[in-house]
Amino acid sequence: MSTETFERCNQILQHIMEDTSVPRNIRRAAEESKDLLVINDDEPSIRASTVISILDEISNDPNIPIHARTLIWEVLSELESIRH
Repeated sequence: MSTETFERCNQILQHIMEDTSVPRNIRRAAEESKDLLVINDDEPSIRASTVISILDEISNDPNIPIHARTLIWEVLSELESIRH
């Protein structure tokens, strides 16, 4: 289950990374999050928690476009299901 969730999240994060209307720092955080989800060294819940903290921080950035914020919230909600 977590593998499918991570794949869905990675697709959304990839979309954010490729969107040039999104500020560079947000795209960088999306890329970092995507990389963390791919690494199989840690438990899925630990990877999800780490990415949640990164994305939660950038979702509050005042410069983030609304469409990107919505996508980040979607990823956060997907990852919350793994964390618990």
